[in-house]
Amino acid sequence: MNWLWLVSYFFGGVFAANAIPHFVAGTMGRPFQSPFANPPGKGLSSSTVNVVWGFFNALVGYLLLADVGAFNPRATSHILALGLGVLLISLNSARHFGQFHGGNTPTRT
Repeated sequence: MNWLWLVSYFFGGVFAANAIPHFVAGTMGRPFQSPFANPPGKGLSSSTVNVVWGFFNALVGYLLLADVGAFNPRATSHILALGLGVLLISLNSARHFGQFHGGNTPTRT
């Protein structure tokens, strides 16, 4: 087992998970934050930019999983590396995008 493969699978998970909000917002025709907005990561980019950015992220995620090493979905270490990447970018995205879309505001019952 090469530890660099695990690093690749971790970042494969990061890119794959990051593709989801951009691609979904773009295909729904909604503007969304992206690195290409002004200011980067805070301003809104067009739905077209988000579809392209989401697709790019999905492609990079796929390449990091499929073309580096021998990813095995039954190997616990491979799935843990992938899952950790997905979890960490998802938590980071929830906090970052939540400040713009009301997701960081606790609800009271």
